Amino acid sequence: MIAADAIVVGIDHVQLAVPVGVEEVCRDFYVGVLGFAEIARPVRGAGRSVLWVAAGGQQVHFRPDPDFRPARFAHPGFLVADLAALAARLEAAGYRTATDQAVGPGRFHVRDPFGNRLEFIEASSAGGASA
Repeated sequence: MIAADAIVVGIDHVQLAVPVGVEEVCRDFYVGVLGFAEIARPVRGAGRSVLWVAAGGQQVHFRPDPDFRPARFAHPGFLVADLAALAARLEAAGYRTATDQAVGPGRFHVRDPFGNRLEFIEASSAGGASA
């Protein structure tokens, strides 16, 4: 729900830092494993990012950082239609999923190939707080 006097009305994108030189690994994970749609980067910004992806109306942009450190706690939370199928897909690709029951059922965390924390939430159970 958007407040009647809201100035900020949504999120266009989230930017995640990645190490330098990982464009193909990034694409393999986010497009190949997770199934995000790759979108074209604007010509002006193409040299500053390695990949842009979209899911629904939201985007995730990946920017290389020469002093990269993975986000340990900060994370995007992605809504998914079939949480169990995604967990199985990630596990089959070698990624360990972690369910934190402290924040409730219907969600799990995983680390991307670079160590960034990602949260996946079953769309039908969305609405609770995340950790």
